[in-house]
Amino acid sequence: MNLVKAIGSIGSLTLASRILGLVRDSLFARYVGAGFASDAFLVAFRLPNMFRALFAEGAFSSAFIPMFNKRVADPEGKGLRDGLDFAEAALAVLLPVLLVMTVLLEVFAWPVTLVLSGRFNGVSEAQFAYAVELSRWTIPYLMLISLVSLLGGILNSLQKFWVNAAAPILLNVTLIVALLGFHSDDPLVTARNQAIGVSVSGALQLAWLMWACRRNGVSLRLRLPRLSPEVRALLKLILPAAAGAGAVQINLVVSTALAASLLDAGSVTYIYMADRLNQLPLGLIGIGLGTVLLPTISRQLGGGEDAAAMDTQNRGMELALLLTLPATVALVLCGVPITAALFGYGKFDATDTFYTAQALAAFSIGLPSYILVKVLTPGFYARQDTKTPLRFAMISMAVNLVGNLLLIVPLRHMGPPLATALASTVNVVLLYVTLAKRGHFVADARLKRRVWRLALAAVAMGAVLWAGQGLVMPYVQGTWVIRLAAMAALVSSGVVVYGLAAVVTGAFRVSDLKLLLRRRRAN
Repeated sequence: MNLVKAIGSIGSLTLASRILGLVRDSLFARYVGAGFASDAFLVAFRLPNMFRALFAEGAFSSAFIPMFNKRVADPEGKGLRDGLDFAEAALAVLLPVLLVMTVLLEVFAWPVTLVLSGRFNGVSEAQFAYAVELSRWTIPYLMLISLVSLLGGILNSLQKFWVNAAAPILLNVTLIVALLGFHSDDPLVTARNQAIGVSVSGALQLAWLMWACRRNGVSLRLRLPRLSPEVRALLKLILPAAAGAGAVQINLVVSTALAASLLDAGSVTYIYMADRLNQLPLGLIGIGLGTVLLPTISRQLGGGEDAAAMDTQNRGMELALLLTLPATVALVLCGVPITAALFGYGKFDATDTFYTAQALAAFSIGLPSYILVKVLTPGFYARQDTKTPLRFAMISMAVNLVGNLLLIVPLRHMGPPLATALASTVNVVLLYVTLAKRGHFVADARLKRRVWRLALAAVAMGAVLWAGQGLVMPYVQGTWVIRLAAMAALVSSGVVVYGLAAVVTGAFRVSDLKLLLRRRRAN
């Protein structure tokens, strides 16, 4: 499989989803602003959002895909039918568990909201009851997105990556429609409609995946649940993988709870909006890499192609750094014009914009780490080792908790994002060192030669953007057309400078581009 081509197909759909997500967030800032209503919705949305990341992008896929692929590739088996039998057995156990969990969360929504928010900072009983109501509206999304992840895992294993990558678009479209068609002058009403839209989008995503599966000859039958040895093995892999793959998400939950309980109203919104911008390159690069690398490496290792698996992971890391380093520099240095252009209008004022840019800079320091986690963990999961990433994730979460407690008072809304970045960096170092010690990852000469050159090119780009961002600042408060033009000028100038610097330093060669184009024509 062509790694770049596969990642490109996922990345293009993820790009569409992330652009729609920015449109959604811009409209949310306009109609809801930064205050209690926005904080209450974002706390309610944090739990289902975490489950989306854990199941759709993490734990379930990490455990399910290698086991599914192993059965499909077994020369003594029945191919796809054996894989689908395993998927049906997993569904038979997963569905009742999800139903029970959903009912329990609905019943205990009050304490769940209390844990996620720390009961906010100085809110009345009526306000907290409103926050609990929003949580109840969003909880069904947990079950729906978990079922989506099962069907998406099957399609990813069959190399139909684009179908699952397109599903999040439905979430953003649904919430945009709710904002445009059902907004109110009262932010509380608008936020409630957003919470309802979250669960509606989950139903639409499930319907999309069911239709796509049938179009590709995949039809799962409902069975009575039975804990077969295969299902037991799957569950044993899922639980540690949930913590291992979700370290960043769990860290964000901790950060959200501390910010809601200790900081002023609006702080949760600043952190959320900053994280959304930080998630844009993470979604385009990290999730695409993780989605493609896991089935690719597991298939190569299953076929005894250890050298090919090593090369795949080296090229994955090289591609991650090529795209991540300039994004990191740009978000750290140019946060103010970016946040002003995207969010700075309506109920979201200049102070909200500035504080969001500060939180964005803190988050973005850890952007390379967030993405490299997606590159390194497939090296463990492809070998069905979910316990080692779990152990490192626990260490990372401890670092995050300590960092939050130490930084949240002196740095306010910048403290939790910075703690999250530092914790993710610790996680990456532990993953890399362990893979290297086991001989499962060795940086080859090409990667070593290009890393420092990529960093130098990113620094050159940052210097130009820092010097020139003042030129676009007068235009980030205009109409949408003017704002988009200003952002296009800023981004395009950064791309040109980085591209030229990468070629001059030897981080990227024109011959690489020609080879890539020839391979694309051949495919």
